[in-house]
Amino acid sequence: MRTDMLRRLAQPRPEPVEGPERCDLCSEPLPPEHRHLLELASGMPECACRACTILFDRGQAGGTHYRLIPERRVCLPALADEERLWAALGIPVDLAFITRGEDHVLARYPSPLGLTTAAPAPDAWAQVVAANPALDRLEPHVEALLLNRARGARERWIVPVDDCFRLTARLRTHWRGFHGGDAVWEEIARFFAELHVRYDTKEAP
Repeated sequence: MRTDMLRRLAQPRPEPVEGPERCDLCSEPLPPEHRHLLELASGMPECACRACTILFDRGQAGGTHYRLIPERRVCLPALADEERLWAALGIPVDLAFITRGEDHVLARYPSPLGLTTAAPAPDAWAQVVAANPALDRLEPHVEALLLNRARGARERWIVPVDDCFRLTARLRTHWRGFHGGDAVWEEIARFFAELHVRYDTKEAP
């Protein structure tokens, strides 16, 4: 029963017909499925054609400007000592994603106004990683620990950071009123159903 529900929620919704997307670096037309680069200065993803993807798929090829966002998606089991560590991180909401840089950690919260950013205490993040060594493999800037505890959910994923921006866009599009309305919670459930149906056997933690 649960599998059937996940598959139903994961069915893509029709998108409005528009002109083709173009590569943000060279303006080549893009297919619907394409990769993204993270512009490090802005922290925002940019669309990339196949040629630009190949160009930047070489470690530090983007220098201090761009990083190719990977495609790894890992469904994690319960985090060790999760409740205490969640409190230590000081995250005030139930849906958030965490990224790390070379010398900092950021927590971001999707909201109807966009993203709110906070910086958890470095020692709190160090405790989380010490208790959960799989998180030490998060690629700086371009991978995120995505956490969903809303309405009794307990979802924990390592995902490409552009997945988190997609989730934020869905939340902004479907949010209604003060609490969001039923449509936004259905869309959040749909997003995580898509992760389970398409990716949860792709790679083990």
